[in-house]
Amino acid sequence: MARTLDDVLASLPKTRQRRVDSRFRELKDEVESLQELRRVTGKVQADIAAALEITQPSVSKIEKQTDMYLSTLRSFVEAIGGELELVVRLPSRPPIRLRSLGEIAPTARTTAAPRTKR
Repeated sequence: MARTLDDVLASLPKTRQRRVDSRFRELKDEVESLQELRRVTGKVQADIAAALEITQPSVSKIEKQTDMYLSTLRSFVEAIGGELELVVRLPSRPPIRLRSLGEIAPTARTTAAPRTKR
């Protein structure tokens, strides 16, 4: 007789069941693509195109890209009603949120006057 997944899970020790359930919730909250992210929010490509003021085929192209500017990703996420956060995880440190990628203040090199030849 075949056993169902529920039967197998019920036969596991309670601690194992909690770990399986926890991992299931983690995986359930992950998406593998921008297309899937868009679908989770109930949007269609035409909605994103209107919000970004681009064509629907351009949205399709963005969803298929494997590499893009962060500004493009941020715009896409905002068009589906979200907010993009960048988090850096380093060994032996708590997560660090990046608020911007540009320089905070101009460096001496960028503000120094150009040298003149004598």
